[in-house]
Order: sequence, then C-alpha cells, then structure tokens
Amino acid sequence: MAPLTRRTTARRPMPPPDSQEIERSRLADSARALGLALDSGAIDALVGFLDRLENWNRVYNLTAIRERSAMLTQHVFDSLAVVTPLRRMRGKVAQRVLDVGSGGGLPGVVIAIACPEYDVTCIDAVAKKADFVRHVATGLRLPNVHAIHARVEALNGSDYDVIVARGFAPLAKTVKLTQAGLARDGVWLAMKGRDPVDERREMPAGIEVFHVEQLTVPGLDAARCIVWMRRADADEDGQAPTHIDLG
Repeated sequence: MAPLTRRTTARRPMPPPDSQEIERSRLADSARALGLALDSGAIDALVGFLDRLENWNRVYNLTAIRERSAMLTQHVFDSLAVVTPLRRMRGKVAQRVLDVGSGGGLPGVVIAIACPEYDVTCIDAVAKKADFVRHVATGLRLPNVHAIHARVEALNGSDYDVIVARGFAPLAKTVKLTQAGLARDGVWLAMKGRDPVDERREMPAGIEVFHVEQLTVPGLDAARCIVWMRRADADEDGQAPTHIDLG
C-alpha cells in the first residue's frame, strides 16, 4: 500500500490594494502629518473631489497638472496644509470664507470638506470653473460650498471673515481687489511659495502683514507659506496689532 501523503493547499496571495485604497491611506497619513483628524466621510469626499477634478480636467482646463498622483500632492495636500493654521487663527466656529480665483475649487472645496463648520464661497471669472465647483458641491452633497461666476471686485460689502487667495495675484493687488468684501475684523490668507518679501514691502496704506507662516506639505519638495494680512486698525481689544520685520 502506498504511503498516505498530506495534501497541501497553496495560499493564494493577497490582492494588492486598489488605487483608491492607496489614496485614502496617503490622505489619512498626510492629514495626520498636518495635524488633522479627518474621518472616513471627509476622506471619501476628498477622493470624490479628486475623481471629478481628474475627469473634468480631461475636457476643461481646470489645472495644468494632469497626473492624478501629482494632483493629490500639489493640489489636495497643498490645500489641506492651510487648514490647521486657519483653525488656529479663527477657531472651530462658523466662518464665512471666500476663495478668490478659485479655479477648480482649490483650496476652497478642500477647506470646506475638512471644516464643515465653515461656509465657503468659491469665485472665479471663468464660467466653467464655477460650474465645476457647483457640480462638486451637488455631487458630494456639500451644503457649505457655493460657487459664483463673477470678477471678485464685484463683491462689494460681502463681509467675509476670511479671504483666501492661492496663486491669485501679488499681495497688494489681492487686497485692492477684495478689501470691499472683507469683514471689519477679517483676515486675508494668501498662499505663496517662498516668502514674498518684495510684495510685502508694497502693501497699500492701512493694510498690514501681521504674520508669515511657513508650511510643510507632505510629499512636496517646495517652499510654501501663508502670508496673513489685515487692516492695520482691526485690533480693537486694547492691544496694538502685531508687526513683523520685513527684512
């Protein structure tokens, strides 16, 4: 009689994670590195936003960046990098935020997803870009995201608490075009690469740069900073506005 042999079943290899699982993991890891605790709903919304940005960008020129992984780093992570500084400056309370020259909703839509307590309006002079933001707000069920197709100087007397500008214009021009829409105690958050010292020297009268905050964007080997600005007489709590050395 032939000896009995034990039959062994080879273990099937685990399937590799799909691309969206990898993206979700990258988002969660990068958010933690930026001091954010995003829940699964926010992670899903950011992936859904990236899906729509990639799809629309094939037809409309929403961004010059075409590769999805680069969009994730250079747009989504770059936008997430301002959330912790913004909350530190304004708190986790309701804020009216205006994203000027928003393009594909960057950083406005990302801020709205990460900060559901903020009401974010994205304004752009290009109709298709405003249409895209509306499409995202509807598709992802983001009631705190709004889109306006207009030139920003048309928003007189809007009283936004924060005006965000990412790659919009030099600081002085940004202030000139938007100051009629800023609340009395509001602030500008200008996203820049390197500290724009020359631009800071050209600020119009009555406006001050009160802080320049360096940022580190996960996966991005490039300089990033926030230039915080406000009206020079905005501090009415008995303390003089903070000044910084312009170098």
